[in-house]
Amino acid sequence: MWFYLAAFLGLYFLLKWYREKQILSNLTDKYVFITGCDSGFGNLLARQLDTRGLHVLAGCLTQQGAEKLKEATSERLKTVLLDVTSTESVARATEWVKSIVKDKGLWGLVNNAGISVPTAPNEWLTKEDFRKIIDINLLGVVDVTIHMLPLLRKAKGRIVNVASVMGRISFFGGGYCPSKYGVEAFSDSLRLETSSFGVKVCIIEPGYFKTAVTDPKNFADHFNSLWERMPREAKQAYGESYYQGMLRGSRQVQDQCSSNLSLVTNCMEHALTAVYPRTRYSAGLDAKLFYIPASYMPTRLMDLILGWNYPKPEQNN
Repeated sequence: MWFYLAAFLGLYFLLKWYREKQILSNLTDKYVFITGCDSGFGNLLARQLDTRGLHVLAGCLTQQGAEKLKEATSERLKTVLLDVTSTESVARATEWVKSIVKDKGLWGLVNNAGISVPTAPNEWLTKEDFRKIIDINLLGVVDVTIHMLPLLRKAKGRIVNVASVMGRISFFGGGYCPSKYGVEAFSDSLRLETSSFGVKVCIIEPGYFKTAVTDPKNFADHFNSLWERMPREAKQAYGESYYQGMLRGSRQVQDQCSSNLSLVTNCMEHALTAVYPRTRYSAGLDAKLFYIPASYMPTRLMDLILGWNYPKPEQNN
């Protein structure tokens, strides 16, 4: 019996491996639009797909970011300035893409643009602080996707949305985790709606990587400004030791981050180029070995584990 079980599992994983190795032909005829290409995952993916011969259309927030990317890539790659929080900017970028792809349609859309601050205990924040992140990380994804869908339908293409392990398990306050939970939910509903048109939707769930999103100085600067503006009563409740603990925690997170961004961009590339892309991709050992499994654990157990190193407020009664 054990022999047959082992043989069955071996055959299953062999077939799965073979299936995932099947890559589309005619990649050089395909157009891919990527948001957030100034730095990080988007920048690396744009350069990576350019070397594969795809036509990369890169959305950059700044002119400087666009120029640096063009200097590092071939003449095939084209850039456009894009602010995903502005529907007017998204509409202009869509018209620009349409003028380039014409009847071919758009093969791939990678919703990568995102920010992580302001992040802090929820009580330290305002509605506007939440809005800043959600407007980019979630509503930006929704707006860009809705504008680009007719072009994606024409090509029967792929939508690749960058979520996070923090879209599975949330252990810090602010708009980042809610925005990534929202990306997961939006992607799930979108996948059901677009499957009849031949459009596939894939979700990337990275762990912690060294990008602008995890920059400890960025976190520290925001912690400082948030702490300074807090009401005196709230400061007394949390205490200076809690504040210092948050600063230490942000530095420790950076120490745990992987610098190998290609672990994420390789997942994105597979989602765009594989004959049979996955629905979800987890990138990084921390995602595979801790965060994704942890999302299935009992809530009480995870609260104990995650709260173990959390700073304790001075007024805790």
